Amino acid sequence: MTQVLTTKDYAYRRYVEGRLLSLRVNRYSWWVHWRELADYFLPRRYKWLITPNQQSRGSPLNQNILDSTGCVYARNLASGLVSGKSSPTSLWFRLRVGYFDSTQTSPVSLWLAEVERIMYLIFSESNFYNSIATFYYDLVVFGTASQLIYEDYDNVINCINPCLGEYYVDIDGKYRPTVFYREFTMTVMAVVREYGYENCSQAVREAYDLKDGSGLSREIIVAHSIEPNTDGRAKEFGIPERFKFREAYWEWGGSASPQGGSASPPGFLRKRGYEEQMAIVGRWDIVSNDPYGRSPAMDGLPDQKQVQLETRRKAQAIDKMVNPPLVADVQLKNQPANLTPGGITFVSGYSASGKPGFASVYDTKFPVQEITADLEEVKGRLAEIFFNDVLRTASQYETRSNVTAVEWDLRKSESLVMLGPALERIDNEVLRPVLERVFAIANRAGIIPPAPPEIQNQMMTIDFVSMLAQAQQATKAGSIERVLSLAGNMAGVIPGSTDKINFDYALDKYSSLLNNDPKMMKTDDEVAKIREDRAHQEQAAQQADIAEKLSRGAKTLARADTGGASPLQQLTGGVGAS
Repeated sequence: MTQVLTTKDYAYRRYVEGRLLSLRVNRYSWWVHWRELADYFLPRRYKWLITPNQQSRGSPLNQNILDSTGCVYARNLASGLVSGKSSPTSLWFRLRVGYFDSTQTSPVSLWLAEVERIMYLIFSESNFYNSIATFYYDLVVFGTASQLIYEDYDNVINCINPCLGEYYVDIDGKYRPTVFYREFTMTVMAVVREYGYENCSQAVREAYDLKDGSGLSREIIVAHSIEPNTDGRAKEFGIPERFKFREAYWEWGGSASPQGGSASPPGFLRKRGYEEQMAIVGRWDIVSNDPYGRSPAMDGLPDQKQVQLETRRKAQAIDKMVNPPLVADVQLKNQPANLTPGGITFVSGYSASGKPGFASVYDTKFPVQEITADLEEVKGRLAEIFFNDVLRTASQYETRSNVTAVEWDLRKSESLVMLGPALERIDNEVLRPVLERVFAIANRAGIIPPAPPEIQNQMMTIDFVSMLAQAQQATKAGSIERVLSLAGNMAGVIPGSTDKINFDYALDKYSSLLNNDPKMMKTDDEVAKIREDRAHQEQAAQQADIAEKLSRGAKTLARADTGGASPLQQLTGGVGAS
């Protein structure tokens, strides 16, 4: 039975097909540049041809790479981002509710701790950490990376990393990537099992129904769209308005027709709405309103090409030195010759070079050392471009005993200033939407416990506490240390200079910058109570000390011999006074 398109499906299908074609045209100039980047940095991580090509997927794609230094540096940066921003072995985010002080109320702090535990468990039990590693690799090479986060019955979430070359991106009025289209291939069996037999085209059904199973591995092109559902087309396309985003899958090819027909594909394999963005698109750096980002690999591409060229030249020079081309007298043609080490060839006469036997064509020294030195210089530039020197700063300087704390703070500040803009963009465009999406999924699944009444309807805030985030904050904390150190030194010269410092605020700010557990610091009320008790104890001790001194003084005066009334009696006007 042929499926007949509804009016809404027909309108939606024409819209997404036209939108995809326009996005494909707009992406062409980027496509050319990405392919060159892939050839020199990440040859196995792209799909330029969406059409089925099962026979050629295993062919070697690294023909342009003779020296893998650039690839290694890119991988090091990606690995550094994994361990520095979202490590599976350490805490990298914490939750709080607005400006609510969780230390004041234990139910709130306990609820936040439980939510964090649940979310960390979801990340560890799913494929998130494997997916984010691939995401960072794409990000540092191409400048643009994507991740799709779906709800999963077994692991709560399931993450997918579409390859660059198979998807298209567009931005909204705030320059945020909110539109995501892609084309990819699926086997007939996968399509039927994922989207249902009844939603597939007639061609897919016929291939699936083949008795010998030969049609199950046949590949078809599937198109996919994710975009905001707030453009006023919700009713036109049949997507409920309560959803902020809409998603659609359809078989690519042919033309949609409201009358259907054997040659027409059905409307959609699947269409549904989402309450939050599930297509996460991150960019390393952007220029103006470009939908796609810039990457360190774009800056390092000329150096990577130079490395390959000089590596080839170096290998050629060494080969000519080790196995040089020879020249000999024409009389030796077709004569037996032994060119193995220690071999002897008997000749009559002399060669063209004036020497008996064979001689090298080249009578020069190849500049292998010079080429090697220049290679090291170029590789050093690549290391700087991919921030490998920044990632090694801590290990290099922590092992040097002659580095002062001030010098270490300055070095760390300089390094993080260069990497800081990219880290901030990763927080805002990647990690924050990921956490919002995962929290929403877990909350709908009933995994998140109900929030305490005192924070109902309040905004949740995310604080990033990863290694790189702490390093950024540590640079600010270092300024507090330097101010307090200066105040302490000045106090020895100018008494009372420390009166200018609000030490309570300084300690709270210092602890906050280092992302310490709030429970480490006592509340203001607790501190006030401690200081009040201490003041009472000190006052009582002072009064007791005064009383003791008066008592000792009185006893001394009473025992003194003045020849008449005692001094005490004289002072008090007692007996003996004249």
